[in-house]
Amino acid sequence: MPRDTDSIEREIENARNQLASTLDELTIRANPKRIAADARARIVAKLSEPKIKYSLIGTAAALVVLLLVRVVRR
Repeated sequence: MPRDTDSIEREIENARNQLASTLDELTIRANPKRIAADARARIVAKLSEPKIKYSLIGTAAALVVLLLVRVVRR
């Protein structure tokens, strides 16, 4: 049973609208500035976790102490 022209045109228009919507979403997701901002936010959030933050502070303090001991011994 052949389909009528109006039905085919509606299907094509729906497919076109869906494709346009998908392309808009991909454009938003693939924006380099957005990707960089998301990565920066994830890194800042991870570094703000207490166990990470205090571990980094402790490591930095230990390095400073080691450098000072090395300078004093010379």
